[in-house]
Amino acid sequence: MQNKILITGGAGFIGSNFVHHWLAHETSRVLNLDLLTYAGNLQNLEGLPAQSRHEFVQGDIADADLIARLLRKHQPSAVVHLAAESHVDRSIHAPEAFIRTNVLGTFQLLHAAREYWQSLVSADRERFRFLHVSTDEVYGSLGASDPAFCEITPYAPNSPYSASKAGSDHLVRVYYHTYGLPTLITNCSNNYGPRQFPEKLIPLMIMNALAHKPLPIYGDGLNVRDWIYVEDHCVAIRTVLHCGGPGETYNVGGKNEKTNLDVVNTICSVMGELRPGFDYQSLITHVKDRAGHDRRYSMNCEKIATLKWHPRESFETGIRKTVLWYLDNMERVLNVTSSATGSGLQ
Repeated sequence: MQNKILITGGAGFIGSNFVHHWLAHETSRVLNLDLLTYAGNLQNLEGLPAQSRHEFVQGDIADADLIARLLRKHQPSAVVHLAAESHVDRSIHAPEAFIRTNVLGTFQLLHAAREYWQSLVSADRERFRFLHVSTDEVYGSLGASDPAFCEITPYAPNSPYSASKAGSDHLVRVYYHTYGLPTLITNCSNNYGPRQFPEKLIPLMIMNALAHKPLPIYGDGLNVRDWIYVEDHCVAIRTVLHCGGPGETYNVGGKNEKTNLDVVNTICSVMGELRPGFDYQSLITHVKDRAGHDRRYSMNCEKIATLKWHPRESFETGIRKTVLWYLDNMERVLNVTSSATGSGLQ
């Protein structure tokens, strides 16, 4: 076994931030596997610390032969599985890609990882970990006064995306309980921060505000999400990988429950400070609600707190950093957006 980890989806939003974070804080090398669909881009990997410890491979997690070859050749001590189709709206209109990547792809990865793990000598088998990064959306929707999701909350997905992630979570659990593969699962709340493809709420609002275009909000705008700055999530993944117990699941949240309307108004306020002279709130536009739109998510993070992890960024500090990053990287973001054909951005 080598001093190396395999990261899937490492050119996407959370994945690329995790690659940057890992290389800045660890000594092991990174094998980065990404298919480079519209949301994955090699520009996200520019300026990596310790570039010599990073190797990129373009490929599909559903390609069983490729995964098996990579594991045999590179002998990683861990797999951090971030590759996924993740946009709810896309899953409603074209669910097949979500089933293929999130369910079948995770299965192929688990199957290859199990065969590789079984080939290791006992000490390396004890060291190996398979960490699967998932979402709070698998738990379904909460009412205004319902208690937060915890790790034993029953699954109740309400979109093709969340159903596909629930299926992948169940497969990871099966590979631990049936085969003994030392797996870990993290279920995280809504991420935001640098390098997020501008189809998601926060980057879309920033980009539209800069262009003085409408800021579309579904329904009444009172749907609640728990928001976490992506760097805090990266620290959580690394913490669980090092300290989590095999077979365990850990909820990860930012302790920042906000309505969508609150989020957009905060972005408008920050934009007003950084790019004054325009009433950004005047761009807010309510549009027809999304099908199956969950009303509220909330995360109980007491379990991961026992591993000495807590989010560091408040929503106010994190959103300011995020807006500044997009303002400083406008040309890059526009290039990424224009190259993503059929992105559906409005």
